[in-house]
Amino acid sequence: MTASKAKGQHRLVMLVFPFLIAFSLHLLLFATAPMVTVIMEEMELSHAQFGFLFSVAMISVILLRVPWGLMADRKGYLRVLRIALPISAASAFARAFSPDYLTLLLSQLCLGVGLAAVMPCLSLLVQSWSRQAAGLSTGVYVSGFAAGNATALGLTPSLLGIVDWRHVLMMYAGLGAVVCGLWWALAKGGAQRPSELHMKDFGGLLKDRYVWVLAFFMMGAMGSYDTLATWMPKVLAMKELNTALSSLLPLGFFLAGPIVGFASDKLRNRKTVVALLGCVAAASIIGINYAPFPLLLLCLFLSGFAPIGVLTIALAAPVEDERLSLSAGAVVGLASALGNIGPLAMPVVFGFLMDVTGTFQASVLSVAALAGVTFILGSRASR
Repeated sequence: MTASKAKGQHRLVMLVFPFLIAFSLHLLLFATAPMVTVIMEEMELSHAQFGFLFSVAMISVILLRVPWGLMADRKGYLRVLRIALPISAASAFARAFSPDYLTLLLSQLCLGVGLAAVMPCLSLLVQSWSRQAAGLSTGVYVSGFAAGNATALGLTPSLLGIVDWRHVLMMYAGLGAVVCGLWWALAKGGAQRPSELHMKDFGGLLKDRYVWVLAFFMMGAMGSYDTLATWMPKVLAMKELNTALSSLLPLGFFLAGPIVGFASDKLRNRKTVVALLGCVAAASIIGINYAPFPLLLLCLFLSGFAPIGVLTIALAAPVEDERLSLSAGAVVGLASALGNIGPLAMPVVFGFLMDVTGTFQASVLSVAALAGVTFILGSRASR
């Protein structure tokens, strides 16, 4: 085998890894969503308490994405993921053995510690191995998040009919451990340029307007999608529909990554695209409340497609931007950490509104407002 052929094959392996890592991340993160009824009954939880089960992982993500991003810029994504992936796998196993709500929360908090490193590291991996097609490569690994989400929402209800929820979580944790092992065995660093950015120099990024625009996009995208993915099985059950239809959300997610990513490689001005996606997101999420059944399916699909289209554009931007690319890990870490305020707060708000109103309509409208406002207003300040 020639050296160039071997290098090409390894490049392909390294571009498959982001998909696998993203898949395992969202499989672990969303595994509890279809378990809402059994966990609430066993641990005697309110809707707001169950919503916090997802949000508590976001606390770790918000606090640690910036430090992980800085470390990845300086030490390399290879080393950082060799630390973060085992933390995620171990926490996922611990979650399956949680005897009560408090320990379940703590295991979710620790799961977020490892997950916080993933997004900055995947951006740096794309920068090292596929910068010329950063939009498409970003979109492909973003589709891995969707595949993991779809597996969690689609497969888990079937597994719950065979084994209890703790055994399902153990199975998913085992898959996370396999991905961790493959990374340790096969992954190699690429042509990553080391950054000299220190935490004390971080104030410059905080003053950068474009970084805040990216954070605004991520807040709307992750807040709206993650909240819908967490609560859609419950909403569909309340509408007396098959909860498996919630898998249409990650289907839209899955296709949005490569389609919007490919388009972003070809477009110079993306303001119009983001604004259009904002309108589609708001309208389709509102449609979840009011659309008749056949049209409801399209609304579910577009509710996944539109927010993730915006997220793909926001994740690819620091990799492509000459001014931000040398500290892309820190930029993605900061923007996504601030963006995770959305998935931190919105699942709890969604559950609280359900507790207060006794139904889901107001909760769904709050998500539509988040997506529409952040995307449409943010597009006017983007470049």
